[in-house]
Amino acid sequence: MTEQKPVTETTAKAVPVLPDAQTITEVKHYTDSLFSFRVTRPASLRFRSGEFVMIGLMGDPDPKTGKQRPLLRAYSIASPSWDEEMEFYSIKVQDGPLTSKLQHVKVGNQIILKPKPVGTLVHDALLPGKRLYFFSTGTGFAPFASLLREPQTYEDYDEIIMTHTCREVDELTYGRDLIEGLKTDELLNEVIGEGFWKKIKYYPTTTREESPKMGRITTLIENGELFSDLDIPAIDPATDRAMVCGSLAFNLDIKELMEKAGLKEGANSEPGEFVIEKAFVG
Repeated sequence: MTEQKPVTETTAKAVPVLPDAQTITEVKHYTDSLFSFRVTRPASLRFRSGEFVMIGLMGDPDPKTGKQRPLLRAYSIASPSWDEEMEFYSIKVQDGPLTSKLQHVKVGNQIILKPKPVGTLVHDALLPGKRLYFFSTGTGFAPFASLLREPQTYEDYDEIIMTHTCREVDELTYGRDLIEGLKTDELLNEVIGEGFWKKIKYYPTTTREESPKMGRITTLIENGELFSDLDIPAIDPATDRAMVCGSLAFNLDIKELMEKAGLKEGANSEPGEFVIEKAFVG
C-alpha cells in the first residue's frame, strides 16, 4: 500500500467572533478517516498534559425555529501544556453529528472551545514508578502526544513504553511522525538532555494490514511478545505504571490485564498504578 503524505495547510490567525471561539491555524489530513488540526489558545487557559476539553461547531439551524445549537464533544488535547497553540487529533465519521462537519474545517475557520480542561490521564493520578506504559488505539494516541512532549514525563520515569494499535499502516502516521520528531525537539533536549528520547520504546502494531508487527496489543501482552520484543520484564506493580486510551472494549480489556498483573486503578483524588480515560472513546 502506497504511503500517504500528510496534507498540511497553514495561514494567519483570524479574530474570533463566536463565544468561546478559537481560530484554526493548521490542518493535516493523514488518511480518509484521520486528521489533526491546531487552533489558537485562550490566553487564560491552563491545563495539565493529558487532559481534554469540549470542542465543537454550531449545528444546522432548526427547521422550525431557525436557531442553532452547538455540537460539542470531548477531545483530548494533543499538544503539551507549554504549547502556545492547541492541537487535536480526530477521526472522520461521515454521518457523525460533529466530525462530519469538523473534517471540512479550513485554516482561518473557527471552532468552539470550552476552556475547562479535565481528565484522568495526568501524572497526578499515578503513584511514583520507574516505567510508564502508554496503551492506545486509533485516535486514543492524542493524550499521549501531549504527554510525550511534556518534560515531567521524562523527569518522573526512567523508561516510556508507547504502544499504538491501528488496523492499517497509514493510521500509524500521526504517532510515528511525532515520535520521530522528539529526536530533534529543542525544548525537551534543552530541559532534559539530548538522550531523553532514547528513554522511549515505540511499539506500533496493526491488526488488518501487513506490517512489521501484527496483532492486538492485548494479545501481545498476554503471550509475552511485547516484553520479549522490547527486552523488558513483565509488568510489575512495584515499578510499572500505565495510562490507557482507546475504544471502550480496548479500555476494559487493558484494565483487566492491568488488574491481573496486580496494578490498582487510580484517579485524581486517589492516585494509583494505572488510569483509563473514561470520558470518551478514542
